[in-house]
Amino acid sequence: MAKKATIQPLFDYVLVKPEGHETQTASGILLPDSAKEKPQRGTIMAIGDGAINPDGKKTPMIVKVGDVVVYKKWGGNEIKVEDEEWLLIEQKDVMAVIK
Repeated sequence: MAKKATIQPLFDYVLVKPEGHETQTASGILLPDSAKEKPQRGTIMAIGDGAINPDGKKTPMIVKVGDVVVYKKWGGNEIKVEDEEWLLIEQKDVMAVIK
């Protein structure tokens, strides 16, 4: 039995599980994959320890695991986690925490 890999972001990166894509419009029209917009909202699954500033001091992370966030539309790198597409983004690309 294979052991599950865990992903630990480094520095000021965060691992985000995007919310699902919209599959139809409000009026009920089904959208093909090519017409679906990239989600900009997701849940933080893991965070790094924080960036090191030019003075050599660690900048603390503002977000935490479990936060639902809004992030930049084209920010981050897609990675596969257990057959799902997740994002690895820098904390600076997180624009808001949804309370």
